[in-house]
Amino acid sequence: SMMKKTRGFTLIELMIVLAVLAVIVAVGYPSYQEHIKKSHRAEGMGQLLELADRMERAYSDAGTYPTSISEVYVATTDGGFYTLSIVSANNVSFIVSATPTSVGNQNKDKCHTFTLTSLGEKSVSGGSLGTDQCWK
Repeated sequence: SMMKKTRGFTLIELMIVLAVLAVIVAVGYPSYQEHIKKSHRAEGMGQLLELADRMERAYSDAGTYPTSISEVYVATTDGGFYTLSIVSANNVSFIVSATPTSVGNQNKDKCHTFTLTSLGEKSVSGGSLGTDQCWK
C-alpha cells in the first residue's frame, strides 16, 4: 500500500525562519526608533519656532521681550518630548531653547537641544549631529 505524505514544517525550517526574523528585527528596530525620534524632533522645532513668534508678538506689545515662558507659551511641547524655555531675554534680544525630555527616550536623540535667537540663528548642542543636519 502507498503511504500518505504528511505535510508540515520541520523543526529546522522553523528555526531558520526565526533566525531570519531575528536578524530583520535587529537591523530594523534601531532604524525605526531613529525615525520616531526624528518625528518628535520636528515637533520640538516647530513649537520652538512658535515660541519665537510669540516672543516677537510680545515685544510688539510691550517693547521688551518677556523673561518668563508662562507669559507667552507653554513650557512643554504637545507630546511632552521637549521642554521649552527662555534662556535669556532683554529689551533687544532673546534666546529660546527646546531641551529633550526622557519621554520616549528623546533625551538620547542625536540632535539633543535646539536653540533659536531673535536674529533667527539656529543651533544645536549636546548631540552628535551638527546644526545643518538637525535643523532641516
